This record gives sequence, C-alpha cells and structure tokens, in this order.
Amino acid sequence: MHSGFLQGGTDGMAALRLPMRRLREILRLKFECGLSHRAIARACGVGAGTVSDYLRRVREAGLGWPLPEELDDAAVEARLFAAPASGGPRPFPDPAWMHQELKRRGVTLQLLWLEYLKVHPDGYRYSQFCEHYRRFARRLAPSMRQVHRAGEKVFVDFSGLRPEIVDRRSGEITPVELFVGSFGASSYTYAEAVADQSLTCWVSAHVHMLGAFGGSPELFVPDNLKAGVTKACRYEPVINRSYEDMARHYGAAVLPARAYHPKDKPKVEANVLVVQRWILARLRDRTFFSLAELNAAIVELARELNDRPMKHLGASRRQLFERLDRPALKPLPATRFEMGVWKECGVNIDYHIAVDHNYYSVPYQLVHQRVEARATATTVEIFFKGRRVASHARRFGRGQAATCTDHMPRSHRAHAEWTPSRIIAWAEKTGPATARMVTAILNSRPHPEQGYRACLGLLRLGSKHGAGRLEAACARAHRLRAFSYRTVKNILAAGLDRVPVDETPSSPLPAHDNIRGAAYYQGD
Repeated sequence: MHSGFLQGGTDGMAALRLPMRRLREILRLKFECGLSHRAIARACGVGAGTVSDYLRRVREAGLGWPLPEELDDAAVEARLFAAPASGGPRPFPDPAWMHQELKRRGVTLQLLWLEYLKVHPDGYRYSQFCEHYRRFARRLAPSMRQVHRAGEKVFVDFSGLRPEIVDRRSGEITPVELFVGSFGASSYTYAEAVADQSLTCWVSAHVHMLGAFGGSPELFVPDNLKAGVTKACRYEPVINRSYEDMARHYGAAVLPARAYHPKDKPKVEANVLVVQRWILARLRDRTFFSLAELNAAIVELARELNDRPMKHLGASRRQLFERLDRPALKPLPATRFEMGVWKECGVNIDYHIAVDHNYYSVPYQLVHQRVEARATATTVEIFFKGRRVASHARRFGRGQAATCTDHMPRSHRAHAEWTPSRIIAWAEKTGPATARMVTAILNSRPHPEQGYRACLGLLRLGSKHGAGRLEAACARAHRLRAFSYRTVKNILAAGLDRVPVDETPSSPLPAHDNIRGAAYYQGD
C-alpha cells in the first residue's frame, strides 16, 4: 500500500518517507546554506510541507546538524518515524498524494478510501475522508502570494514587445530585444535594449544591470530561454555554463522558473508590462538610429518609472530599493566579469584544437581526448577533466595557430627551436664563409623554413669532416655561386676543399678542326 496512507498527523500534513540522503540534503540546505523552506523544496524536488514536516520531526527527535556519526540511516529513520502511542489520533490520509492519484484513469475517492481502510481499519469514515480532501483541494485554486526577502531575488526576462532601430543610410528597420530585471522586494526595475537574445547579450545585460544596482542579489530567476537554461527541467534544470560562471563571479546562484509557469516570476511579468506601457509606449513616435541612442532614452524613462510613487504602497520603487534591497546586496567584486563561451573540442593528431577557425595547442599526451575550451575576448583557456591544461592569447581571423613549445613532443620541439637567426649564429661559429653559405641558402628559398634541412645538413658535414674543411668547401661553393648543400657535399667528397681555388686544374681543350681556339679572336 502506498506510503500516503501509512503516515499522518493531526495537522493534516502527512510525511512521505524520503530517502535518507534526501533528508540529509534538506538539513544541509537549511542549517548550512540558510535557505527558506520553499527554496529547499525546489532544490530537492519535494513539497514545502514535506520540508517543514521533516524539520519538525528532527527538532522533536532532539537531532541537529550535522547528524550524530554514531547513528546510521536506519537509526535516524527509527527516531524520526517512531510508532505513535496506542489511543492516539487517527492518521489522516495524505491529501497531496490523493490529489495526484485522482488524476489517474479510473481512480475515485471511494477507491482511495477503501484502500485507506485496508491500512487503517479504525480510520476516518467516508464523509470525513472526502471532506479532508476537499478542504485541501479548495486551497489549491487561489494563487499563492510570494514573500520576497530583501536583496534575495532579481527576476529577469525579455519583453515580448520589441523596440526598433533604423539604419540611417538604408532606412531598414531592425527589431531589437528589451531586457528587464526587477527585484522581488522593491520591484526596482532595470531595462536595457540589446541586439538579440544571444548568450553574449544576455550575460552582458546582467553585468550592466548589477553595475546599475551597485551590488549583487542572492538569486537570479530567469525564464527557460536557451541563453540561460541549456535544458529545462522542473527538478534539475541545466544552467548554461557561461551564465553560471557569471552568477558565481558575483556570488549569486541561478534558480530558473518552471517552464510554462509565469506565476513563478510574477514580479518580472508585471514589471515587463509596466516597462512596455511606461517606456516603450512613450517611445513609439521616436526614431533611433543605434542601440546607444535607444538606451539613453530608456535610462531616462526608467529613472522616472522608479521614482514614481506606487499607489498601493505609498512609496516609489527607488525608495523601497534604498530601504530594503540595497542594504542587503552583496558588494560587487573588484573585477568585472569577462564573458567567456564554453565549447567542447576534440584534440587533433597535431595536438591542437579548433576554436572559431583558429588553432590552439594542448599537451601532446591529450591527442584524441575531449577537452573544454573557454574563449573570452582576450584569451582561450583549455580544461581537461576540470583542470586547466593550457592558456593562449586569443587569435582572430582564420587559420592562425597558437603553439606552446612545452606542448610538443621532444622531436617536434627540437625542430621548432631552429630559427633563421639561430642557424646563422651557429654558422658564424664555423666561419664567415659558412655563414654566407647558410644565409644564401635561406634567402634562396620562398620560405626560410624550406632551407632548414639543407642548413642542418651542413651542420652534419661539419661534424663529419671538421669545421676547417667545411669552411673551405663553403668558400669554394660561394665562389662558384652554387648555394646548395649538395655542392658543398661533393666538394668535400672530392677533396677539392684542400685545393686552392686559383690552382684548380683545368682540362685542356681537345684538338679538333671545328675548334678555333683563342687565337682566332685576336686581331690581325
């Protein structure tokens, strides 16, 4: 039989048997994090009444947090759910569980009552059973009035109505987005026009908003738009990582509203409507040619909106903000948040990853692994299993590579250490003729690196034949204007480096009738 019939009390709020790990999480969030019962309920996926009931049972059992180490889960559960003494009040059925069961096909109150009597034969009769449920059901219809603590929540959203900017040259009209943020306690409102609903615009608007507020709240409550929530879920929504980084930078957290539940964020829903009426409507006949012009007008009208007294409270939003929210805000950090976009990448065989058509190196041991890259306006950081393994200055354009020599295998590192200036400096240690030969080889190639192999070949010839012979061979090759490794190698192999250049034997011309000789060209 379902536990909804097994537990109960005189207050009509039945306690469900949650896993003990869930109880420990409830206690941690209450006593370590200081969250409200409703915030704990949202975080743990249970009802607020269940949270209250568990905390009451912990208090009545004389337990605290942390739980005593000598008590295991079974012992804690036994103390929390001790059997009531005989003759006590009859257990109430769990109305919340009944409400869910009645949504199932074929389930009626009479069926639930019969199942209830099987567990509790001396339980309530059918009329009282039904009345107990109906009292619960009547409380579901009215909207719950939310109580907002000072400085706790800022509700954020985009307006459904969009302002427009006009291209000064072509006259083309471009709709833009209106970002709105409001405090729960004071309704103090911030508005800003941004280009679109992209992640960059979403996060930048938050940064500008916090700068205008002069502090940070405990929670941001967005809708389930893609820029804020990667995967919407009632119990475990997945927050966009860059958005979460921004919130963490300012000491806040993100608590998305439930999808299709606008009553979870009534403040921003109401203030979006107010902004549309008192800002956008007043700008309807004005033409703006840039976001800067539009935002300058929005700032002035937002100031008037926040200074206007609210009839039902007798005070303006700004007065309430200064009295309630501002003293409770967390101070802004010393540095402004730098927007970074996360991307999962695969490490190519050349130990580089691709980010926006440019390439960044990682340690070669990570070839074929999956890493995460965080790209800001100035840097690209690369993480493997949560640990940063590389950081590069960001490249712009296409096809550029940022390579750190420490990331290369030893063989690649040795090759990369050779530069034209280093090779010429090495050649000068052998002699001026060798330096001229190396310079000539490098200059004769379309790209200096194409001559590295020939120059390194000369280095090996010097190791084999000695620096003196190499210097002489380079001098002879330079005189012949034959700037190649092969020429120097042939000179050394033939021993011509030992023969002075002027004494090089010349082969006599063969005797033949068709060969005139030098005398033919002498004058008479």
